[in-house]
This record gives sequence, C-alpha cells and structure tokens, in this order.
Amino acid sequence: MTGFGKMMTNLKSKLKTLKIRKVYDKIEKSESMRVEIRSRKARKLIEQTLRIADSPKTKSYAF
Repeated sequence: MTGFGKMMTNLKSKLKTLKIRKVYDKIEKSESMRVEIRSRKARKLIEQTLRIADSPKTKSYAF
C-alpha cells in the first residue's frame, strides 16, 4: 500500500505543476517592452564603461 500511496502523491504533484504551467504561459513581448529592455541594457553598458573610464587603475578598455 505504501508504494501505491507514493505513486498517487507523485501523480498529484505532477498534475498540480502542469496546471500551474498552463496558467503562466510565456507572455508575448510588445514593442514598448522590447524598447525598454534595450534601453536598460544600453544604460547598464554605459554605466560600466564610465565606471571603467573613471577608474584610476585602467588607462584603456579592451573590447
């Protein structure tokens, strides 16, 4: 009986995860979301470049 109980528990947990996955399908990105993501990446890259340029340790930045 314990083997059957474990199997039922496993099946129940798998069914719960499948139901959750259906609810949270991947959301399509709109054009404004894509622009926002690109601008965030650009700002992050600029901040990193300025941090390196302002650093007294490095004289140049190797790409």
